[in-house]
Amino acid sequence: MTILPEPSAPGIWPAQWLSKAVESGIIDAPDFDGTLIQPASLDLRLGNLAYRLRCSFLPGKNDSVREQINKFAVGPALSLDEGAILERNRPYLIPLQERLKLPPRVRARANPKSSTGRLDVFTRVITDRSSRFDDVRLGYIGGLYLEVVPRSFAVMVRTGLALNQLRLMKGDITVTDAALRSAHRASPLLYKNGVALDRRDVRAHGGLWLSLDLVRREGNAVGYRAKRNSSLIDMSVENRYDPSDYWDPIVPEHGNRVVLEPEDFYLFLSSEAVQISPKYAAEMTAFDPSGGEVRTHYAGFFDPGFGHDAAGFFSRGSRAALEIRAHDVAFAVDNLQWVCRLRFEIMAEEPHLLYGAEDQSHYQGQLSTLSKHFRVDRGADQLTFSRASAVGAPGVRDVQPSSSLAVGRDVTENRLESL
Repeated sequence: MTILPEPSAPGIWPAQWLSKAVESGIIDAPDFDGTLIQPASLDLRLGNLAYRLRCSFLPGKNDSVREQINKFAVGPALSLDEGAILERNRPYLIPLQERLKLPPRVRARANPKSSTGRLDVFTRVITDRSSRFDDVRLGYIGGLYLEVVPRSFAVMVRTGLALNQLRLMKGDITVTDAALRSAHRASPLLYKNGVALDRRDVRAHGGLWLSLDLVRREGNAVGYRAKRNSSLIDMSVENRYDPSDYWDPIVPEHGNRVVLEPEDFYLFLSSEAVQISPKYAAEMTAFDPSGGEVRTHYAGFFDPGFGHDAAGFFSRGSRAALEIRAHDVAFAVDNLQWVCRLRFEIMAEEPHLLYGAEDQSHYQGQLSTLSKHFRVDRGADQLTFSRASAVGAPGVRDVQPSSSLAVGRDVTENRLESL
């Protein structure tokens, strides 16, 4: 009997163990490319077919996904080899290239990639004989399937494109609120305006809470709203599209308030900057419905190293992109309104690779909420440490703003939707 390798300690598997998982067959990844591995997650690639669905579904405990496709598919499958257009508000099911053969004590969880969420493309992983999306049970052996629903824009996707990511884990990965408060005192996890958040202002209840930045600054936009009936977006390209063709800038009312129109999709930044040290990862979790009309609808994932740099440049955090939609009625959100929380998770080991250490990273120290597909001005943001707010701070070197610095990988796909 082959013994599959796994870390001895509980926690999220880091990059070096994900590599071992591929080598040992725990993750079957054809034509594997090392760039698919992130500090604590693995990019999952689309296969060569997409099935139009008449509705979403889960297979339940007795059926495989393949057995259910014929019940819900509409028309012939689409080939993705040369690219295919996915229409708005139509669910599609795409078999992924990767398969799993998990050890008995190992489970997995999937999340959309940040670039996917920022385009308002809804994705979730389905597995055989399961009644849950995105959660892969202990010891699962089988294929992975991705449900994809473009919401605001029609998109083109191709075989091999990664829209979501997977992380492996073992045992209890939870970091308690008491441990978070202690960690923040030792090495700050949250910053505001380049200064560590006072421990009395750290809201730790089931994770660390983040609020909206809606401060009105000389008429500058605080976020964006997706335009309706825009042109096609090819998700395989970067830095191509003019934002004005797809997005309306949002300027808050006096009093730093924004009224969300029902069913429109918005992008904002968090007021707090987040720093994820190498021993942690973090996931956005659902906002308590009793707190208001918005909640985190799709969990987003932060790899170790988000907003962190051992050299000191990002040592004061990076703000999170927040994706918001209101339902049924218009809803007002105010500056500093609590909208989501970060549930921290322990790493089984510190990863050899940190988020933002590679050139393919797009959102480290992000100055804009827009995805990598758009041509964006990467000018300095005084409230994001990644540029001017850090200059002159103790122990931080003076670095001139540069578009080449506005890089970082898909990080936080944090969607907020009203009830």
